[in-house]
Amino acid sequence: MAKAAKTAQKKDPKQAAEAKNWTKVIKAVRSPKSGAYTFKEQIVHKDKVKDFLAQK
Repeated sequence: MAKAAKTAQKKDPKQAAEAKNWTKVIKAVRSPKSGAYTFKEQIVHKDKVKDFLAQK
């Protein structure tokens, strides 16, 4: 039988519910100088994802 992890702690249900409202968004951005792609990543609220992807 497996041992329980010592680092396992009870999480606050309110914090766990709030954490589900955030997401990590990764956007490929092309460099105008070299033409290579770089990646811009940010953690944003789920309601602001379209705004993040629409910005240049």
